[in-house]
Amino acid sequence: MERKVFWTAFTVLGLVADVAFPLWWALAATIPIGVLSWWLAYRSGWF
Repeated sequence: MERKVFWTAFTVLGLVADVAFPLWWALAATIPIGVLSWWLAYRSGWF
């Protein structure tokens, strides 16, 4: 379940960043998005 939540959050947030930011900002936002998705799926205890 955690893996599915991680990839869903990562994909959705990545697509939002791609639409909202220019290319280089979206690429730079990939690492924080990955960390946020990891925390949400594995460490938050919500899932």
